[in-house]
Amino acid sequence: MKLKELQRLFHSRLDRIYDKNEIDSFFFILIETFYGVSRIDLALKPDEIVGNEEHILTALGALELEQPIQYIIGQTEFYGLNFKVNEHVLIPRPETEELVEWVLLKLKTKHSSHKTLNILDVGTGSGCIAVALAKNLPNAKVYAFDVSKEALTVTKRNAELNDVAIEYVEADILNSDTWSKDFKSLKFDAIVSNPPYIREQEKQFMKGNVLNNEPHLALFVKDEDPLLFYRAITNLAVKSLQGVGMLFFEINEYLGNEMIQLLKSYNFSEIELKQDIYKKDRMIKGNIVNG
Repeated sequence: MKLKELQRLFHSRLDRIYDKNEIDSFFFILIETFYGVSRIDLALKPDEIVGNEEHILTALGALELEQPIQYIIGQTEFYGLNFKVNEHVLIPRPETEELVEWVLLKLKTKHSSHKTLNILDVGTGSGCIAVALAKNLPNAKVYAFDVSKEALTVTKRNAELNDVAIEYVEADILNSDTWSKDFKSLKFDAIVSNPPYIREQEKQFMKGNVLNNEPHLALFVKDEDPLLFYRAITNLAVKSLQGVGMLFFEINEYLGNEMIQLLKSYNFSEIELKQDIYKKDRMIKGNIVNG
């Protein structure tokens, strides 16, 4: 089948589901992945014939079912790095890149580049935060914490892919009985987390490609206690941050004020609520002083 014919087939089957530009983006990603054909190559050689259509037609079928393109090709980019992803982990988002950028800025401003920092990423998932921090802070010791064995398997692959060393902690942040004695004794200079924060009532506003494919364990929290994970992580931070320790969260855009009050209730200071590029309250930071 010619490349242009294949592109027309994509539009004929996907136009009812996606925007035309989005369909073209999917098509360009897939021909690059399966055939090594770039967008420029397509423009120069639209009549080029490709064989072995099985994989790309399977991908087309998956797109019809609204499966995310990142899961279909098994990878994505985050903070300039390549990451493997599958159905056991969330697909890294641009707003989480903004969180990483903010964490790096604050840590580099506060600490000498020669200082060894201990950093904990709670609910690491694909490891995008932990790996990006380790890659950009070569003197840091980064710990990746998750309840999911399958997620930590993905984290390990991504650490290897990006040539960084990570320490792994398989445990439940909501149940300290699952924490090892070694973990309980650790002290950190910074704790970062993008925990589940979408309330069940917000499901109705979500797109099917997210709702029907990404792991609900990493997405949702019950309406009656939306700060459940934040409270548990903050409680851990009070005990395990050292010096002037920093706590960073990605948050639900509707719960910024509640998050400020939560950090205040645990005696955090220098609290900053930060908006993302879409002008949504998306990140928060607080400091706490421990001897």
